[in-house]
Amino acid sequence: MLREDAKNIHEKVLKVNDPEAWERISHFAFEEVQDDVDLPNKTKLLSNLAYLLGMQGLEEYRLMLPVALDNGVSPVEAKEVVYQAVDYLGLGRVMPFFEATNHVLLDRGVKLPLPSQVTTTMKNRLEKGEETQIRLFGPQMKDFAKKGIINKWLVDNCFGDYYTRKGLDDKEREMITFCYLAAQGGCEPQLLAHAKANVGLGNDQQFLTKVVLANVPFIGYPRSLNAINVINQVKI
Repeated sequence: MLREDAKNIHEKVLKVNDPEAWERISHFAFEEVQDDVDLPNKTKLLSNLAYLLGMQGLEEYRLMLPVALDNGVSPVEAKEVVYQAVDYLGLGRVMPFFEATNHVLLDRGVKLPLPSQVTTTMKNRLEKGEETQIRLFGPQMKDFAKKGIINKWLVDNCFGDYYTRKGLDDKEREMITFCYLAAQGGCEPQLLAHAKANVGLGNDQQFLTKVVLANVPFIGYPRSLNAINVINQVKI
């Protein structure tokens, strides 16, 4: 059970030496927030992992990944959250999470590498990336790659290499992208663009707000309030 699994793994770290902090953290993070935020466990946990990547919460990620794997998140889905993060956080920040994820999976007897989720080739990644970008953001993205080298990289690398992979669907990928950006802070223009893309896919403003609220214990209030402010700017 998500609540008990999360409480138990954190209790081992916090309760003995910080019992007063543990009392309040346990109640807020693993009781109050869990009770007040109505989202499927898998959605909460995918968003937790993406937020922890975005905020560079490596030690907390190590605690929460086993909880996620025990409560509906598959090894493939967990790996996809890490892979996609490379384009939004950079390899320098994601590299430690590869090692942490592989360590947890190998300790659980998961055979690596996992089955391939690739659907594009090195020859068609630009074409398929553009198709994906248009599907998510609209027809105005046609020929976006021709506007500059970084535009081309966004199409063939970000969308052609990662968004075309199996393992997560479009709605899940846009949700975790929103989480990476919200957790970083300072990315509000990109956060607004991806909030709009989420809403266009059916992850409406109420849903995105719940995703933010589910992660307040991990990310804190300032960036949570900033993310909610961005969500409220989306015009339906």
